[in-house]
Amino acid sequence: MIKGSIVGLGVTPMGKIYGRRSVDFAAEAIALALEDAGLQKSDVDGLLINANIPQDMDPRTQMMLGFENLTLINVMNGYGSTAGAMMQYACMAIREGLANTVVLVYADAPLTPSRGAGASYSGPHRFPLGGMAGLKAHYGDFGANLGYAMAAQRHMHLYGTTEDHLGAIAVGQRKWAQMSPWAQMKAPMTMEDHHNSRWIAEPLRLFDCCLVSNGAVAVVVTSAERAQDLKQTPVNVLGYATCSPGDHLRTDRHPAVETGAKRSGEMAFQMAGITRDDIGTCQLYDCYTYTVLVTLEDYGFCEKGEGGPFVADGKLGPGGSLPTNTGGGQLSGYYMWAFTPLSEAVVQARGQGGARQVPKNDYVLVSGNGGILNFHSTMILSRHAS
Repeated sequence: MIKGSIVGLGVTPMGKIYGRRSVDFAAEAIALALEDAGLQKSDVDGLLINANIPQDMDPRTQMMLGFENLTLINVMNGYGSTAGAMMQYACMAIREGLANTVVLVYADAPLTPSRGAGASYSGPHRFPLGGMAGLKAHYGDFGANLGYAMAAQRHMHLYGTTEDHLGAIAVGQRKWAQMSPWAQMKAPMTMEDHHNSRWIAEPLRLFDCCLVSNGAVAVVVTSAERAQDLKQTPVNVLGYATCSPGDHLRTDRHPAVETGAKRSGEMAFQMAGITRDDIGTCQLYDCYTYTVLVTLEDYGFCEKGEGGPFVADGKLGPGGSLPTNTGGGQLSGYYMWAFTPLSEAVVQARGQGGARQVPKNDYVLVSGNGGILNFHSTMILSRHAS
């Protein structure tokens, strides 16, 4: 059963584009998405905004964008899992008759000429340091880099995962990025290049870590019935779910090794009525190479601990048996939280990927991830009705 249909996609230029606010990027992405769908601003009665780190995307964005008489508006934040939760909210609202045409948008502009990518999202000024968070920060543990590095180290300790396994993911996605007009990173990358990139937090090197981007992505969602009369072939939402395991710092749990992808994936597949064998391409949240590896495990593409050998043969890259992050992902494409995998999923499901188009695009698996693997969302998209 179709839960809702994506009928418009707008993606702005990405990267070091200075002098524009988040809302400026949002306005461009929404205009592109509406044009893509063949709709007007007056057709929109729902607006869901993905909060960003600076929190400059707030409810007042409605007025800055010029939307009137909305019957659905919210600013949502589950970090990198938000797009999946927004899609659930939009589809449920449409099915309940609370809105007809809903725009989902993420926009950010953290890069400036005077501040590098690393400083945009790092540093103690970005994180609350009271309570237990302050205790961790006392030992130098704040920010995502260290949290994901420790998760990857734990996986290596438990299962023998290697730097080559992480490198295989980065190299494969760079190959995809070279075929995407939206990607920031076009230079070829070899395994040697990966291994020679500088340490960020061992075992994560520079090429294991996502980009930072200025830009925006917007999608337009409506009912399956209305989608039939619009400009684009609709991309139907067949399944979705979220799972947030949290982390109470208990020693009897492994929240960064056993993630919310397992439960979220099970629920989404059950809702869609398909299995992993039906999936032709995966668009997975890839803030770090490790995130891709552990997500594949928890979705059941391989057993827990076997993610390294599973990706080692290049199956995620061009020509592989499980094409993954076909636009380069966030490692080599662009970083728009979960709107990065969502946007590429729409392209692939439509069959509009050009040189990077995968041959088997009937069902596309999309993931989102937030925190230090604390929040997870799953979507299953298809051009088919079931």
